[in-house]
Amino acid sequence: MEKPRTELQADADERSEAPDFEALTPPEDLVRGDRTRDDFFDAVLALDSPATASDVADLAGHGVDAAREYLEWFAQMGIVVQVTDSPATYERNQEYLTWRRVQTLRQEYATEELLDLLQTASERVETLKREFDVDSPADISISRYASDTGRSIENVWERLSTWHTARRRVTLLERALTTESGDGAGIQSAI
Repeated sequence: MEKPRTELQADADERSEAPDFEALTPPEDLVRGDRTRDDFFDAVLALDSPATASDVADLAGHGVDAAREYLEWFAQMGIVVQVTDSPATYERNQEYLTWRRVQTLRQEYATEELLDLLQTASERVETLKREFDVDSPADISISRYASDTGRSIENVWERLSTWHTARRRVTLLERALTTESGDGAGIQSAI
């Protein structure tokens, strides 16, 4: 290995002093979510309607040119879908995000664990179905149900949100259990 140039070498005084490691930026601060790609990805995840590159740039806190580049890349990867051409608008591709979540479940949990999680979520769906005496949370008017039952609107909304979440979990877990080999294919949906 070559010796560094003289001006880059520490002199005797500098070598005798230990560096102040406390003054250095912690490594976790250097690699945490300040990356441009992560900013744009977070912005895309926040979209609830079609948005222009300018809209996404504002959400991400970066320039419009960078937004265009990332949106094109995200479109190629399937993370977003281009909805219109002029002006170009994009929306997040929920199917891609669902696919990613299913893949994560398959990687993080064994089949037995997925089955246990599915059982728990299915039981929760059935409990809430009985509680509200309807087949779907969409069949409930929050304000009318609150008024009819003497419960607060917030309480009814929370219970219906729990029901929506449980139904979504059942769907994701069933998809995670359904593999090309057929594991879990015979499981009946609880929703």
